[in-house]
Amino acid sequence: MGWSAGSNLACPTLRTTNDMPIVDPMGFDGLGLIPFQLNAHFTNELPSGLQAETREQRIAEFLTLNPNMGVLGLPEGVWLRVQHGFATIGGNQAAIWFSSGNPTQKLEVGFEWSLLSGLFT
Repeated sequence: MGWSAGSNLACPTLRTTNDMPIVDPMGFDGLGLIPFQLNAHFTNELPSGLQAETREQRIAEFLTLNPNMGVLGLPEGVWLRVQHGFATIGGNQAAIWFSSGNPTQKLEVGFEWSLLSGLFT
């Protein structure tokens, strides 16, 4: 479907992309092909001297406003394959699952779940 910010098109919304639009995108609706949000290039590191919030903090803020939505953090080299109603983590390291009120969960390469049953709900 896509990579980087383009992968957010498969989500319910575009609100967890790391890119800030400089023009009004005429809405933030995605295609809703998966029932959760993605955060591509996920890292929780901050470069020395940068006075910003971490991705985990930004995702926590998103979940405060959207408590019924989960976010899957995809570090570099990690992908999500969706086929026949199942999602599978692929790549070279774990993905990170974020949901409101719950600790983060590492989803190791090969982890698979049904999109119909939800994830850690």
